[in-house]
Formats: sequence, C-alpha cells, structure tokens
Amino acid sequence: MTPGLLVAAPASGTGKTTVMLGLLRALRDDGVTVQPFKSGPDYIDPAFHRAASGRASFNLDSWSMPAAMLDTLAAKADDADFALAEGSMGLFDGVARPGETGNGASADIARRMGWPVVLVIDVSGQAQSAAATALGFSRYDPSVPIAGVILNRVASPRHERLARAGMDAVGIRVFGALPRRGDLKLPERHLGLVQAVEHADLDARIDEYATFLRAHVDIPALREAAAATARSVPLDAWVRPPAQRIALAQDAAFSFTYEHVLEGWRRAGAEVLPFSPLADEAPASDADIVWLPGGYPELHAGRLSEARSFHAALAEHAETRPVHGECGGYMALGEGLIDADGTRHRMAGLLGLVTSYAQRKMHLGYRRASLLAPMAGFAQGAKLAGHEFHYSTILEQSDAPLADVVDAQGEAVPETGSRRGRVTGTFFHMIAPVS
Repeated sequence: MTPGLLVAAPASGTGKTTVMLGLLRALRDDGVTVQPFKSGPDYIDPAFHRAASGRASFNLDSWSMPAAMLDTLAAKADDADFALAEGSMGLFDGVARPGETGNGASADIARRMGWPVVLVIDVSGQAQSAAATALGFSRYDPSVPIAGVILNRVASPRHERLARAGMDAVGIRVFGALPRRGDLKLPERHLGLVQAVEHADLDARIDEYATFLRAHVDIPALREAAAATARSVPLDAWVRPPAQRIALAQDAAFSFTYEHVLEGWRRAGAEVLPFSPLADEAPASDADIVWLPGGYPELHAGRLSEARSFHAALAEHAETRPVHGECGGYMALGEGLIDADGTRHRMAGLLGLVTSYAQRKMHLGYRRASLLAPMAGFAQGAKLAGHEFHYSTILEQSDAPLADVVDAQGEAVPETGSRRGRVTGTFFHMIAPVS
C-alpha cells in the first residue's frame, strides 16, 4: 500500500499543475520513485507528468471507469515509493448524475484511494480571507481529508504573514507559500496546455519548477502527510484491444491517447505500430486496424491535406479492414476541415464529414454511447463511456450514425459519430466500456 496525496484546488487556474510538476521532479531527484496520476478525462497533463517523473501517468475517472478499473490503475503505484495525483477543476466539481463510482470530481478519487488533499490556493487579491475558502473545503465533505494548503501567487512577505495568520486561526496547515512568478506559467491553447512534446525546453522548465518548490514548500512535511487505503485489486480490468496489430497515428496532430488504453492493449498481447500522418507515412500494411486518435489536426490541416501517401494507404486499408478515428482523428477521416482562417483543406474522404473551426463552438462533457453498428473491436449494442472536448462545428455529416450518444444527464447529443463501410468515427474519446 503506497502512500499518496492529491494536489487539488478550489478552481481551475490556481497553479496546481506547476506545483504538481515541481513536486514530481523534486521527489524524483531525491531518489523517490513517484507514480503520477491525473483525476478526470485529461490527455495533456499526463504527458507533462511523465516528463517530470520518468513514469507513465494514468487517468483515474470516477464517472466513466468502473470500480475494478479504478483500483487496478491505482495499483500502478504498488512498486513506487509515493503516489501523487493531480486534480481537475475544483476539488468537488463533477456532474450532477454520478456514474457507478462517482460524479467525476477529484474528491471521489481522494476518498476512494484514501489520499489526503493538498489545496493550492491562489491568494492574489486577498489575505486572511483565503482561510475561509480553505475552511469551507475542509468541512464540505468530512470523508475527504484536507491535509493542508500551499499558498500561491503571494505578493510580499507581509502578504504571506497575513495569509498564514488566517490559516493558523482556523487550524489549516500551510505547507508552503509560493511568490508570484509570471514566468513560470505554461503556455495554453484552446484545449488546454500546449502539448509536452512541443516544448523544446520542457526539461529545463520542470527543473526550474522543482527548484522553486524546494525553496518555498516543506516537501518532507508533504510526504509525512500522505496516506492510502488498502484495496482488493482485480487481475483483469483493462480496455480490450480492438485487434492484434494496431496501426496508431502518433505525431503532433494525433497525440491524445489515454495511457490506460494503450497499456491495456499491450497487456492483452496486442502490438501497437506507430506511424506519422504528418510525415506522410502509411500505416503498417499488415495492421489489422488503423486507429487515429484525437489531437490538433486543425493546426496542421495544410500538411495533412498534402499527405497523399497516407490518404492512399488509408483508403486501401479500409477496403478490407477497419479504420477508426476519435475527435481529431474523426475529422481527418472526413471530406474536409475548415481552419480558423476559413480555408478548407481536403482530408482523407473516407467519411462524408465536413468540420469547421471558423465557426467555433465548445463541445465539452462526459458521453455514453450505445453502438448502432460494430466499431473497432466492439460489437453492435456495446456501451462505451467517454469524454468530448473540441471547438469544431459539423457542417456536413452524410453517413449513417454510429451510436446513440447521451451526456452525463442522459440527454441526447447530436454528435453521434458516423460510419461508412469499415470506417467509423466519433467525437468522444473512449475511456472504458460499461455495462
């Protein structure tokens, strides 16, 4: 049973990712083997966790993952010295209708795993008043233990003294206070942080975060505050592979893959064969299936439209074997993609889908899908849990729908995915099959 903590916050944008990365690197440099996790459906932060810790980071999602999968994934920390999880949004933020194991809030994960919570609180614009926030979080749900706080964006020594005084007055432990540093912020784009692979200086940045954390946070005290709950871990609770040999698109345009999905495929004996559409590479000719994950095809639409070898090989594969695309991969399988400037780019043309970023609209939330036809190793009638997050608008969708799709409230959503022959696509990223 490996001790752990959950780094969370009252809201998004408080700086918890900087704290998470700095702690991961500082602990790793101290010789501590740390297993990172990410609460919720996020495919960008785990890549930063891997860069900081040297270990693959796994998502833990209480809305879409059954109990057995959550416990099996948490057991990835069994050979580590310490588990460190990063929350998403605010600690208690989740959907109104819980799934089997929770409503998707980070608090669900802390409660299930027995990990005390360290709240990162942005104290800019306040001082003692921040203690009222911390006190409210500590009392909101007594089953979720709050170990203490890290004060962030502290303006001066006087500001720190006042904020600490407020925490002392209500009995909230302060593990550290981080001075305001605008230069430590990671750049963002419309789906969140700019991807880890796009930072040439990422290792140096993370080293700087670690130095910053060491100077202002009591890291030994954080380790002493960690705890965990014993779990009965099943032996087989992974996502099954869709085929034996899986050609997986992997480059700057297609990088949104969940680590638990990839490891589940490999654990079951499947072979993952990476290729790069941006480099105009063809998928392996002997692959049983081609899988195009999500990513940022809209940022590379010009290059994708000119990837003639990739398009030809994809069409040839689809004549006899399945091709599946998720979100960005789905858009790349369509007839056209209109970028933010209004320029239309030809895509693979295997589905009658035309999408546009010139008419931006955010689509965000959990999804449950009941398949109306077979899809990538799943039979007709199979039910899948996933998450949708994109800004594209469908202009044309001429093929048959792939699934009946509802949101977390059970309301039907129009993004049903589509199918044509052996080609399928969805806007949601699959997280797990559900009963």
